[in-house]
Formats: sequence, structure tokens, C-alpha cells
Amino acid sequence: MDEENAISDVTEVPADSTLLFTVRDGLDEREAILTRDGDGEVTAFENYCQHWTDVRLDKGSGATKRDGELVCGKHGALFEADSGCCTYGPCEGAVLEAVEVAVEDGTVYLTDDDYEFVEVGSTKEYDLSSNRSLGFD
Repeated sequence: MDEENAISDVTEVPADSTLLFTVRDGLDEREAILTRDGDGEVTAFENYCQHWTDVRLDKGSGATKRDGELVCGKHGALFEADSGCCTYGPCEGAVLEAVEVAVEDGTVYLTDDDYEFVEVGSTKEYDLSSNRSLGFD
């Protein structure tokens, strides 16, 4: 695999939360998240709730994950961490936008042709006085 697309070591992807990373789609940068299940399978999704797409699931410290589901902190929507399918909440039945990744020799690589890997973490500026990302709830 191409080292430019190496996101992280699989052991750095928390089993009980997410790892935030940034990708580029043409000129636009957007956030994505990695999640790992108990068997070590890694999946990735764009970092927004399907109900309100300006609401981030991971605001920089990992998304809440309970019983194998990602939790939207704004609405309480639940998304299966392996499929991205919403099982509860205002967007029930919707599916998180998948980002293709693969694990090889213990490293997670971006394999989605629609994106270019930028960096681990967010590129958004943060308003440190309120501890909130500018432009997001």
C-alpha cells in the first residue's frame, strides 16, 4: 500500500471510541472517523450525523460508542459502528457515508479513490474559550 495513504496503526484506533482524521476531496477538506470492533475490523465514515449534517459525531476527543454503536451527542441517534446504519433516533434507517479503508500489516490505509489523506485529527480551528469547534454545535 502507498505510505501517503497510511492513516494510523490499527492499535491506535480505539475499540470504545473513534479516531478522527482529515481527507481532501478535490479542494475541500472534510473529517472522517475510524472505528474498530472487538474482532479488530476497522471501518471509516464521514464525521457527521445523518440528521443534521453540520453536527460532528467526533468533536476531537472521540465519538461516544456504546454496545457497538456510535452515538450522536446532539440527538442521541445510534449508528452501527460496522455498517453505519442508524438504528435509533430522528434519522433511523439512514446510513453514515462510508470511507473505504483497509488494514495491511497492522496499518490502516485510506483506499477510497474519492479522497486524499491529509492528517490525523481535525483541520478545523477551535474556539478555546468555549471549547467548541467554530461553525459546529
